[in-house]
Amino acid sequence: MKVYFDNAATTAMDDRVIEAMLPFMKSHFGNPSSVHSHGREVRNAIEKSRKKVAELLNASPSEIFFTSGGTEADNTALVCGVETHGITHAISSPIEHHAVLHTLEVLEKKGKIKLSLLNLNEKGEIDPTQLEDLLKANPNSLVSLMHANNEIGNLNDLEKIGSLAKEYGAFFHSDTVQTMGHYTHDLKTLPIDALVAGGHKFHGPKGSGFLYVRKDKKIHPFIHGGAQERNMRGGTENVIGIIGIAKALELAYEDMAGHQTHIEKIKKHFIEKLTKEIPGVEFNGLSADLEKSLYTVLNVSLPPSEANRGMLLFNLDLEGISASGGSACSSGATVGSHVLRALNHNPERDSVRFSFSRFNTLEEVDYTIDKLKELYTVEV
Repeated sequence: MKVYFDNAATTAMDDRVIEAMLPFMKSHFGNPSSVHSHGREVRNAIEKSRKKVAELLNASPSEIFFTSGGTEADNTALVCGVETHGITHAISSPIEHHAVLHTLEVLEKKGKIKLSLLNLNEKGEIDPTQLEDLLKANPNSLVSLMHANNEIGNLNDLEKIGSLAKEYGAFFHSDTVQTMGHYTHDLKTLPIDALVAGGHKFHGPKGSGFLYVRKDKKIHPFIHGGAQERNMRGGTENVIGIIGIAKALELAYEDMAGHQTHIEKIKKHFIEKLTKEIPGVEFNGLSADLEKSLYTVLNVSLPPSEANRGMLLFNLDLEGISASGGSACSSGATVGSHVLRALNHNPERDSVRFSFSRFNTLEEVDYTIDKLKELYTVEV
């Protein structure tokens, strides 16, 4: 059996998304910046996609800008948010995605901001009192805290954080890559200035994303060179990516509750069976708390075992099971997970992130745990 439990890294494209994209690979090939009929036809399709995304998020089309993915969208919001609004202080956490953390570190290294990182408890939760104290002491700050952590699944309360940020005049950005398409985001009521999406996290194409920026917190462009994206992103648009991400988001919203129910059942079954079958298993962060974590992510900490130490992911792969040791974006690196380090995770224990989608089954869970039992020897 082949099992794909690495959906937090990327998801399989929905066939209906591929169908929506195909005409723009074949017959609808015009450059959307061209004034002739071939170009106008494609331009119209892009604007329909923008309108669809805005409609689903309860935003204005003028607040949606298509990008190459979540990383570019994060960089744009952070770098241009700081520069446009004269921000000199930023608040974040040590377990943000590197698209956020490294960008803020570069800005600090260049002397553009002072960066404050919030303290975390052993489960990876931020300290809201410290956040408020920093906001009080540093007016006109930038706050960047992700909606859900891509490795341990912890959910942040965007409403609470956004209200605090608004109270103290801060620019609030959130990396919502892991929750877009899995949770609703009502941008008319949510107190947030910028959020981002990557299409491949909800069964859309890789290389597609978008940035939302609230109309009263406009920022200047990050990429220059043309008037595309309403003068906000130079360069010929990734038309098939834009068509694909809009279709994927539309499909996600059509039955979001059904998808959540299905995936939660898989995650709950995984937790219950794993706990029963492998003594000493633990879960990193809040990932085993169904109320406080992403329903798509489970980060498992296994007891020390010399037989599999450092080889567990490789051994799982040999059994046809794809999972991750942390963030896929650093899977080729020799260093471990910065998220687990921030939680003071015991390096003697192997950690595996299993992440699920609506295409997974309970049978795949049973197969995976059976193989873990075969592979894993708990040392006495």
